[in-house]
Amino acid sequence: MGNKLSGRDLIKLGFPKNNSINIALGQISRYRKREKKERIIAEAKDVLLHPENYKNDGTWGKVAEGLVNPVQMRMHQLNTTRAPFTIYGENEIDQQAKFQLYDALKLPISVAGALMPDAHSGYGLPIGGVLATDNAVIPYGVGVDIGCRMSLSIFDLPESYSKGRELQLEAILKDHTKFGMYEAHAVKADHEIFSRAAFQDIPLLKGLLGKAYKQLGTSGGGNHFVEFGVAKIDYPLAEWKLEAGSYFCVLSHSGSRGMGAAIAKHYTYLATKQCPLPKNVQHLAWLDLNTHDGQEYWLAMNLAGDYAKACHEDIHRRIAKALGKRIVVTIENHHNFAWKEMVNGKECIVHRKGATPAHEGALGIIPGSMTAPGFIVLGKGNPDALHSASHGAGRLYSRSKCKSMFTHGEIKKVLKAHDVHLIGGNVDEAPMAYKNIQAVMGHQEGLVSVLGTFTPKIVRMDR
Repeated sequence: MGNKLSGRDLIKLGFPKNNSINIALGQISRYRKREKKERIIAEAKDVLLHPENYKNDGTWGKVAEGLVNPVQMRMHQLNTTRAPFTIYGENEIDQQAKFQLYDALKLPISVAGALMPDAHSGYGLPIGGVLATDNAVIPYGVGVDIGCRMSLSIFDLPESYSKGRELQLEAILKDHTKFGMYEAHAVKADHEIFSRAAFQDIPLLKGLLGKAYKQLGTSGGGNHFVEFGVAKIDYPLAEWKLEAGSYFCVLSHSGSRGMGAAIAKHYTYLATKQCPLPKNVQHLAWLDLNTHDGQEYWLAMNLAGDYAKACHEDIHRRIAKALGKRIVVTIENHHNFAWKEMVNGKECIVHRKGATPAHEGALGIIPGSMTAPGFIVLGKGNPDALHSASHGAGRLYSRSKCKSMFTHGEIKKVLKAHDVHLIGGNVDEAPMAYKNIQAVMGHQEGLVSVLGTFTPKIVRMDR
């Protein structure tokens, strides 16, 4: 008997010949490869005798599920007709993004869909795509950067606070924000999220705990940012404790960092192995929420979303401390997430990949670009949009096109014309890369009410 556990070893014990064996071997190879083979085999015997005791086990859960409720693997075919859908700002959206939504609407699990006016093509669902499904979650329908979110903190300081303090504020962003794969804070912060049971119960998350701790309070690359600016409040809410007016504030955009990306990769792999689909829609493979992997992904996704929120809290805490000022109100919202919501009287899984939740009375922030205003909004709860709105202006040009179309010199001229200071940033995030936010907002007047605006002044991005 060799030292490495094989599928033959499990079959000799009496395990059925199905895909759950391959999944178990993958889990053992990845998370328990240092344990002795004899110990794993002894545990496997117990799983075979008492599978019900291992239903939620990180290593054996999928195998136990297959022993209790064997499932036959089969190729899923697309429906010939699409589920009901609505497109907002159709003329603003590229054809590929529309076709990606059309394909998603033909999945046998699809109930309804919508496309926001900032939409553009992506992997699986298009960015700006909203899809309601029946008891199933699509990892690529959520996205790679799980729980990516906006967070706007307003200080009880006038708009003029930044005047004469530009160098000081730039230094605060340079010293107290970190970006990309390698930057981290020298002094780490703790957070209650690291004591969550999921970090111990799910092998994948257990291995990601160290990275999550290291990256707390940092931001990703690409279009992620932290920026000082001015919030102009036109219609304040009573709980804000702010009068109508213009205030100094900080806005951040980032997600769940390396942890979210690892979760997306892992569960997308599992979904594609268990949910065979035609090649053109294989990125839309789903996990049934009644299965072990579906439940485990749901736990991991929610943890990643809470972690993204914790990162923003830490970013804003550090900045407020450096300023020596108190935050009066914070407005924040997820995108790249899935929620259990009622759609046409039935509980569904609503995926919002690059779309803002806009339930009736829900607050949100929809950014423009580094030279265009963002909008503080209140959701109207439009059912045709699946209670959603855009998550920004949306890209007009791809990252690769930007590199051939724009120069750093051109970007500097545009920034100077708008009196915006930029720290970091690359050509692919040029302000000209984005759609006209005013046009985008015009297409969603039936989805959100505008309470105010945010104007960027000092922007920090990855280099």
